[in-house]
Amino acid sequence: QVQLVESGGGLVQAGGSLRLSCAASGRTFSGYAMGWFRQAPGKEREFVAAITWNGGRTVYVDSVKGRFTISRDNAKNTVYLQMNSLGLEDSAVYYCARDRTPVVLHTTAGAYDYWGQGTQVTVSS
Repeated sequence: QVQLVESGGGLVQAGGSLRLSCAASGRTFSGYAMGWFRQAPGKEREFVAAITWNGGRTVYVDSVKGRFTISRDNAKNTVYLQMNSLGLEDSAVYYCARDRTPVVLHTTAGAYDYWGQGTQVTVSS
């Protein structure tokens, strides 16, 4: 079993920054790709970013490219999402998830087998 716990969400003004963390416990973390998703009220869960098991490759949804950065520290069993230049459209609950594979960067939720409980990010004008 794998437990994922997100933290770092909160209220921030437009143009500001937040850094989300996702701490993993339980079975292997370092051997799997990890991803971040988000879900705004009334909308479907949306892929945000993913990173391979060793951090060698990353992928982002177009709307966050150049603003968000995903990274990981396998020694700390933690994956991060640095979010800069936040806009109102970035308000959502953010979830981290563990991919079923180590090196394929999936953008669909079905490819992920473990999920955190989510952390709320609210961007105000």
